[in-house]
Amino acid sequence: MDQLPVNSPAANSQAATRPGAIDAAAQRVLRNTYALLAATLIWSAACAGIAMQLELPYPGILITLVGYYGLLFAVMRTRNSAWGVGLVFVLTGFMGYTLGPILNMYVKAIPNGGSVVMSALGITGITFLGLSAYALTTRRSFRFMQSFLFVGVFAGILLSVVAMIFHLTGLSLAVSGLFVLLSSGIILWQTGEIVNGGETNYVMATVTLYVQILNLFMSLLRLLGGSRN
Repeated sequence: MDQLPVNSPAANSQAATRPGAIDAAAQRVLRNTYALLAATLIWSAACAGIAMQLELPYPGILITLVGYYGLLFAVMRTRNSAWGVGLVFVLTGFMGYTLGPILNMYVKAIPNGGSVVMSALGITGITFLGLSAYALTTRRSFRFMQSFLFVGVFAGILLSVVAMIFHLTGLSLAVSGLFVLLSSGIILWQTGEIVNGGETNYVMATVTLYVQILNLFMSLLRLLGGSRN
């Protein structure tokens, strides 16, 4: 049997349809997502650093939630335009600002608070890189986890509200552990969706991954800080 030339159209077509192969569209979404995610993480860290240096006060849970969900809604409405990219930076900058006072609290109020923050940051980075590498290497679809993950997030939010209202430290730490698992699962799911063509909008993919990285970092920070937070 004659073999196809390596660069022939038929050979390229066969390579593109091999099981597990990432097509050109998915590669483009993946590349744009990681580029925008890296830029927003740097921008968010810079905003957090400025807030820490200026010792800006925490805006409060109500302003934080209204700002987050309002900006998230704006990003969703403009996700297919250049405005969506700009609003992603507004959203991540705002979240960085709200993070600054929290980090200051850990650094100043907890013994060895600086090392706690750096440990949480390091574990977050290693976890994200490891999960991303696994999803990219295996090219599996994690869509089967979708229902479980989003039900888990809803339950975790309700439990966190109960823990906050009744000042239940043990429940708060348990919820933090739950969100470590849920955030890790959503990172796997979202990366799998990008690789397999289920996610075609890099703006929304970036926001999803950013939020899960932030959730993972904050949950680890609470766990490492223990009841002292």
